[in-house]
Formats: sequence, C-alpha cells, structure tokens
Amino acid sequence: MAEGPEGIGPLPPARPLDAIDQDILRMLQADGRASIRSVAERVHVSRANAYARINRLVEDGVIRGFGARVNHERAGHGTSAYITLKIVQNSWRTVREQLRQLPGASHIALVGGDFDVLLLVHTPDNRALRELVLTRLQAIPEVLSTRTLLVFEEEDLEPQG
Repeated sequence: MAEGPEGIGPLPPARPLDAIDQDILRMLQADGRASIRSVAERVHVSRANAYARINRLVEDGVIRGFGARVNHERAGHGTSAYITLKIVQNSWRTVREQLRQLPGASHIALVGGDFDVLLLVHTPDNRALRELVLTRLQAIPEVLSTRTLLVFEEEDLEPQG
C-alpha cells in the first residue's frame, strides 16, 4: 500500500477512475475553488454524487490537496533553478527529508540517469541561490555533487479542459 500524507497512514489500493472522475479532476485542476454545485452541473451528476466522488478522490490520495498556482517572480522569488544531485547510494529518504526543509524548494524527484535527484527551487535572487547551493546543499553529507541549471523563463502548463 502507498503511504498517505503525514500522520494519515497507508492509503487504500488505487481504484480505477471513470470518465466522471477524470472530468472532476480536470475541472478542479483548472479551478480548485469550484463549488460542488458547479462541479455537479458540469459533469452531470447530483451534488451529493459530486461531493462523494471528490471525498473519495481525496481519501484515496488521488487529490493530494488544493492550492494556489503562484507566479514566483511576482511573489519575490525571481530566480528559479533546477539542481541535479548525485547522492550516496541508499540515502534517498535521508536526503529527501533534508531537501524538504530548504527554503524555496518546490519539487523533489528521485530519477534514473546521470544523476539521482532533481530539485526545483525558487529564490529571491542569484545570491540566495548561491547560498542555497554552496552552503545548504553541499553541507548535506550524502550529497556527492550538484549541478545548477538556471531557469531563464518558465510556464506552468494549464490542465487541458
């Protein structure tokens, strides 16, 4: 069984999603603030059915939460970078916990290939990025090496609805 959010325990086995579930997911990805009524009308089910389906999607861990899409530059974090890390074998869980604590860390992935971890960070400026890489990341004993890829321009893709 997959692990649930912190303190929740294991998630139930994944259930197949039908076309209505898929439509609900697309709608909530486009507008996480959509009302139950508008979701029900759009996918042609009752409000009770829409409410039950959304609750099941949350309980099953399909929907991990609701949040805002942030323009990082407008929020004072105008420098973004992907950082690749090579780490000590079998240290992923330890490294992941330390990366979660980094200011501006927004995405962490264990990957296969020439490096082990891909980290996306957003910082106020290049000086803060430099501090994060040279002081914080390279101080983690399990991190063997890093490579920083500065992002010149980025765009979050909107869900296709």
